[in-house]
Amino acid sequence: MTQDRPAAQRTAAAQFRSGRKDADGKGAGGKGTGAAARPGPLEPEVKIAQQKRRIGRLLVRAEAAEAELEALQQQQPAYPIARAAHMKRRHWGLIASFGLLVLLPLAAAVFYLFAVAEDQYASTAGFTVRSQDSAGANDILGGLASFTGNSTASDSDILYEFIQSQELVAAVEARTGLSAHYASRWPGDWAFALWPGATLEDLTWYWQRVVRIAYDSGSGLTEVQVTAYEPQMAQAITRAIVEESQIRINALNEQARTDAMRYAEADLAEALERLKAAREALTRFRSRTRIVDPAADIQGRMGVMNNLQQQLAEALIEYDLLAGTVAEGDVRLAKAQQKIEVIRDRIDIERQTFASSNTDTGGVGEDYPTLISEFERLTVDREFAEETYRAALAALEVARGEAARQSRYLATYIKPTLASEAEYPRRYVLSGLTGLFLLLVWSIGGLIYYSVRDRS
Repeated sequence: MTQDRPAAQRTAAAQFRSGRKDADGKGAGGKGTGAAARPGPLEPEVKIAQQKRRIGRLLVRAEAAEAELEALQQQQPAYPIARAAHMKRRHWGLIASFGLLVLLPLAAAVFYLFAVAEDQYASTAGFTVRSQDSAGANDILGGLASFTGNSTASDSDILYEFIQSQELVAAVEARTGLSAHYASRWPGDWAFALWPGATLEDLTWYWQRVVRIAYDSGSGLTEVQVTAYEPQMAQAITRAIVEESQIRINALNEQARTDAMRYAEADLAEALERLKAAREALTRFRSRTRIVDPAADIQGRMGVMNNLQQQLAEALIEYDLLAGTVAEGDVRLAKAQQKIEVIRDRIDIERQTFASSNTDTGGVGEDYPTLISEFERLTVDREFAEETYRAALAALEVARGEAARQSRYLATYIKPTLASEAEYPRRYVLSGLTGLFLLLVWSIGGLIYYSVRDRS
C-alpha cells in the first residue's frame, strides 16, 4: 500500500498539471476572444488560476517529502513483531512455591484448628488491693508520684509479679492438679495441650499460655483470665489464683505488722535505756556533790550572803553611833570594830565558796559555775530522754492499734466466672494470622531469591 499511494498521488498531480495547462490555454484564448467580443476585466478567473498554481506547488513539495520519508524508512532495519505473553518455567515455579509454602500450610493449619483442636473455656476474675488507711493524701499526691517516679513497688505490682511466679504455679498445681488436666488432651491436641511428665519449670512456661493478666498500674486494677478444657476447671484455677493472692496480701500485712511492732519495741527499749542512763548520771552528780539542786543551794548561800551584809550594815551603824558618844579607847568601840571585821571575813569566805574548789572554806570541792553547767546538761538529757520515752510509748500504742486490724486487703470486683460456651482457640483469628504470616514469608523469600538471581 505504501508503493500504490505515491503512484496515485503522482497520477493526481499529473492530471492536475494537465488540467492547469488547459485552463491556462483556455484562459488566454478566452481572454483574447472575450476582449474582442465583450469588454471588462477577468479578475476572478485570474485569482482562481493563481490558487491552482499554488496548490500544485504544495503538492509537488508534499510528494518530495513523502519520497524522502519512504527512502529513510527503507534504510532502517526491520524488527520482528513480539509475540503474545505466555507462561514460563520460572512462573510455574513461583506458583508451585506459593502452593507449597502458603496454601498447603494454611490448609493444614485450618484443618487442625477446626477439626483437631479442642474447645477451651475462659474464666475471668478482677481484683485490686485496697487499704483501710485514709487515702486522701495519697490521692492528692498520686498524680505527682506518677511524674516524679516512685521507686517503692506497690502491693499491686508485687501481686502482678506473684501471679506469674513459679511459687503460685506450684500452689495452684497442689490445689487443682492443673498439669494432669492440660496433659489429658495429649497427643491429640498437641499444639495447645501440655505434654505428659512436664516438670515444674515446664508448667511455669505453659502457665503463660493459659493465664492472661491485664494490669493497670495507674488504677491498680488487675484482671486474670484462665483458659481450660472444662469450664469448671477454668473457674477452679481462677478461684485458686484469687485465694492465693489474698493469702499473699495477708502475709504482707502480717510482715508489715511484725516489722512495725518490732521497730516500735526496739525504739521503746532504746528510749528506756537512755532515760535510765540520764537518771543514773544525775544521781551520781548528786551523790558526788551532795547537792540535790545547785540552783536551790546557791539561792540558800545567797540568802546567807544577804544576811551577813545586813548584819555588816547594822554593825557599821552601831560603830558610828558609839564613835560619836564614847571616848576613843572605849572597850565597846573595840568590840564593835571586832564584830565588823568578823562579818567582813565571813563575807569574803562565803564569796570564795562560789568560785573556788577549796573545801576549807565550806565549798563542795568544785566551783559553782561548773557545777551548774553540769547539772543543767544532765537535766536537759533527762528531760529529752523522758520525752523520747513518751514518744516511743505512743508509737508502740499506734503500732498495736494498726496491728489489731487488717490495713490492706484484696477487693474482688469480678468474681471467678463460669463459662457457658467455648471461646478459645480463636480459630478464625488464628487462621487469618497464619495466612498473613505465610504470605509475608513467601513474598520476602521470593524477593530475596529473584534479587540474588538477577545479581548473579
